[in-house]
Amino acid sequence: MDKAKKEGIAKGRLEERAKLKVEKQKAEHEKAIAVALEFKRMGLPLADIAKGTGLSIEEIEKL
Repeated sequence: MDKAKKEGIAKGRLEERAKLKVEKQKAEHEKAIAVALEFKRMGLPLADIAKGTGLSIEEIEKL
């Protein structure tokens, strides 16, 4: 296999890993939002919701 082909394959793998990482982060954020909504419905303090989900108080207030 020539050098250019190997570099192309390596680049493709890196791009795919980056894409998967972004998708995973998005899914984790969406789950945190769902949990925050449930906590908010339960009447938990915003500071506790933020601490438990990793979301900012501003994000939680917008939900």
